[in-house]
Amino acid sequence: MKPGSPSTSSAPTGGRPLRIVIVNSVPHLEEDHDEAAHEQAQQRAEALRAGLLDAGYNIIAALPADLSLPDRIAGLQPDMIIIEAESDARDVLEHIVIATRDERRPIVMFTEDDDTSSMEAAMAAGVTAYIVAGLHSERVKPVLDVALARFRQEQKLLAELSDTRNKLAERKLVERAKGVLMARKGLSEDQAYQKLRGMAMNRNLKLSEVAQRLLDAEDLLG
Repeated sequence: MKPGSPSTSSAPTGGRPLRIVIVNSVPHLEEDHDEAAHEQAQQRAEALRAGLLDAGYNIIAALPADLSLPDRIAGLQPDMIIIEAESDARDVLEHIVIATRDERRPIVMFTEDDDTSSMEAAMAAGVTAYIVAGLHSERVKPVLDVALARFRQEQKLLAELSDTRNKLAERKLVERAKGVLMARKGLSEDQAYQKLRGMAMNRNLKLSEVAQRLLDAEDLLG
């Protein structure tokens, strides 16, 4: 495979490379007045960019950690967000949380901050992978591959949990609706269920939808 060509693991769908937004919270030279720190930040940024391009990822934007970040991310719709931070990045995390509140995305954070509380705060905010002192170009792709696999697994588990909760809620609706029919019509539990089922089939609705309508009518009638 030639350098820069997309790999299978770099492509989420249809073989296209991951679209990545880089968020940089490293201070600029005029902010910290430290040439050595600025030079180190530049080297880290170059290593990150080289690792992404060599692996075939598509860097669609490099954004500052400011108040416009949520809107910019919403407009760009990246597949993954990478945060580059030297130290405490609570402000950028707040912006990222807002930006990904309605649509979850894998978030990888490269940082020099090895404080446990910072790591815990980042993970609680939704960071998929928190990498300390690991920003080397050859490590970028393996880190992102693992982060993407972990994110997909988490999303699968969340979807299964949501489905289980929805089914439980629907079952409770049906049980309540059966109770109403049994009390109002003097039906047995099986007869009440069959009546609900027949109503659902006749109206081309889900059983839970018919149950909800019956309960709504019961509430309306007092």
